[in-house]
Amino acid sequence: MRIINLNPDSDIGASAWFIDIEGHRLLMDAGTHPKREGRESLPLYNLIQKEDLDAIALSHCHHDHVGSLPVVLRHFPKAHVLMTQLSYFIVERVLHNSVNVMTRQRDELGIKEYPLFTHDEVDDIAPRFQGFKYNREVEWAAFQKTRAGFSSPTLEFYDAGHALGSAGIMVRGQKQTVFFTGDVSFRDQTILKGARFEDVKADVLIMETTRGNRAIPSGFTREAEIERLTQAIDRVLKRKGSVLIPTFALGRTQEILALLALLTRAGKLKHQPIYIGGLGRVFTEIYDLEAHRTHRNHSNLQLHEALNLIVLEHGQAQKMKLTGGRLFVITAGMMSENTAAHDLATRMIGDEKQAIFFVGYADPDTPGGRLKKARPGETFVFSGSAGEVTKRCEMQDFDLTAHANRDELLDFVGEVSPHTVLLGHGGEDSRHWFEEQIRARYPKINVIQPAPGKSVEV
Repeated sequence: MRIINLNPDSDIGASAWFIDIEGHRLLMDAGTHPKREGRESLPLYNLIQKEDLDAIALSHCHHDHVGSLPVVLRHFPKAHVLMTQLSYFIVERVLHNSVNVMTRQRDELGIKEYPLFTHDEVDDIAPRFQGFKYNREVEWAAFQKTRAGFSSPTLEFYDAGHALGSAGIMVRGQKQTVFFTGDVSFRDQTILKGARFEDVKADVLIMETTRGNRAIPSGFTREAEIERLTQAIDRVLKRKGSVLIPTFALGRTQEILALLALLTRAGKLKHQPIYIGGLGRVFTEIYDLEAHRTHRNHSNLQLHEALNLIVLEHGQAQKMKLTGGRLFVITAGMMSENTAAHDLATRMIGDEKQAIFFVGYADPDTPGGRLKKARPGETFVFSGSAGEVTKRCEMQDFDLTAHANRDELLDFVGEVSPHTVLLGHGGEDSRHWFEEQIRARYPKINVIQPAPGKSVEV
């Protein structure tokens, strides 16, 4: 089996793994790098452009896993695209939104390479998408290969519990098997239940390492963290300040909205309008519509009915009053420029009445990461467009992650019992922690950290 890590950098970056198994070639994920712009954000597709790619399998529909799908399909017009049934309902909306964002960045930031693909291209490739239920084994090799004496490998999607439609991917050949975790959460979230990776066994494991650099404090519980967030929101609203919770449109937005709905139902928060972004509203409606297909808690909770959701209009975040206690659950989670979350934060950072509460990861090199790092009263450069700001608002970080904790993933390695583990989708310190721990606990397992573009034989 030959595996190439196509992520252009040695961090979380753009998820894309090429696998050549028994003469069949599969690409798992086709992401974009969240901190790079233009063609530099793309995976290293030039390394496989001469390969006869049979299929592309998607773990889930976050941009760092699916954002370059139309680009790679230009190189491989015969490859079909496999994903979960739930991702099938989402992927076109994600890609069309990417076109809108890139077009706006071209006009506002002068990135001439944007958009990397068009709305017409998304429409043209959509007939090649196939959605499958979890735990259904499907053949993915090209038709001519399966009819020319080749054995046909299969793949199967396992519920990863990370976001709607997220999956780990099992690839089975005649001689070897490989399991790709994608992004995974083993613990229940507010809506989604934890991953169903029971009884997964594979010869090779490709594993995310996002939280390898983060130990869980003694005594930590998700319930206590939710209570801390509840009290913080209530405190800010009572002083007539506004609360901004920056979130990713898919997954984090719906989890936080569900939490707010349950807290409101229980009388712990007052019923009031909640301002969200347009894409967040679209995915929230899909969460509601597909509740019956989803392995989730509160299956009868319809967010659009339980909450008074108001979609911010373009430019409204720069003008609306922030007094009187407003609640915002707004894209983007890392407060990247030209987003409502960035514009609101720029106005709120210098006001001690206001509060910004993080509920997920923010890369240190993004505006959100710089805000997290800044000390109270410190003046710092928030972003290129906002310039210097002074941190006077209340800011807190709440650990309500949608990623598995490192100890859970370490236990999972033992359950899978592979002969080789490939580490990816994490910073250098995270991957280093996992390599040390796996070697110490499971000395017979071969551990590899494949560098960008590095071809590995296993």
